[in-house]
Amino acid sequence: MNAEISSLTSQAKGYAEVLDQLRSEMKTVIVGQRDVIDRLLIGLCADGHVLLEGVPGIAKTLTIKTLSQCIDCSFVRIQFTPDLLPADIMGTKIYNQKDSTFSTIRGPVFAHFVLADEINRAPPKVQSALLEAMQERQVTIQGETHPLPKPFFVLATENPIESEGTYPLPEAQVDRFMFKVLMTYPEKNDEVTVLDRFTEGTTITPRKVVTKEKILEIQAFTQKVYADAAIKKYACELVDATRHPDTYGIEEAKYIALGASPRATIFLVLGGKAHALLAGRGYVIPEDIKAVAHDVLRHRILLTYEGEADGITTDRIIERILGIVKVP
Repeated sequence: MNAEISSLTSQAKGYAEVLDQLRSEMKTVIVGQRDVIDRLLIGLCADGHVLLEGVPGIAKTLTIKTLSQCIDCSFVRIQFTPDLLPADIMGTKIYNQKDSTFSTIRGPVFAHFVLADEINRAPPKVQSALLEAMQERQVTIQGETHPLPKPFFVLATENPIESEGTYPLPEAQVDRFMFKVLMTYPEKNDEVTVLDRFTEGTTITPRKVVTKEKILEIQAFTQKVYADAAIKKYACELVDATRHPDTYGIEEAKYIALGASPRATIFLVLGGKAHALLAGRGYVIPEDIKAVAHDVLRHRILLTYEGEADGITTDRIIERILGIVKVP
């Protein structure tokens, strides 16, 4: 077993260098926001989707676009609006009057990187149209099923401060996102750098430093990263604590209406594996699980009305759970 872990770690170090190169290239455009960049890389390695939430003007769209520009993959940006239709995303069939046949017109979702900008501005019918694509990696257009390209990565942005003209995301769709990442304001020094670039006309275009074949290779290796039985049990207990908080003595138990789904357990372990890979390790340690716990769980714990009224946050509950559940 030790020899196998050593071999995995040796491979992980090689892939970590590739990811570090990808991170460095992104940082030539994105100032600061290292945690956000790392979360996007972890989501990509684990073959999951990411929901990025933050106030306007903090480079959410630019961060996602830059990641796609650094990889030799196709990219599309879909601006979600209240008048958007499912066919605008997925595609449709059109009738050719000349030869009396129907032909399929593929929608913008047929790309490696899909940026769903301001996803909460589209009506539920359009939001749910993404479900099959995100989960099954395929699209059905009038009875015909079409596989999506690999890798397939949906990165959605959401503005938390506006309610006018927005629709709450269905819980079933939110659960499809591996991570919900909160993007905050830049540091003062970083903002000065941003100011210099945008007021002096400096334009930086990132290089393509990784091929799509290498990304698929990394995604396949991520699943091979070793996670001990104790690590898997730890992930299960963290999720179980969101469902049965009284059993674990969680003080905020009365504020939890619904705990996390089994997808949370899966993404905790996969996220832990990707976090270990990013650090150049071929095995998972408890700190890897802790590092991704907030991003995996924050959108999967539903609060009661009382909890929302009292200003309780899911991050506070997750912090409590991490402090109580025994670390292996």
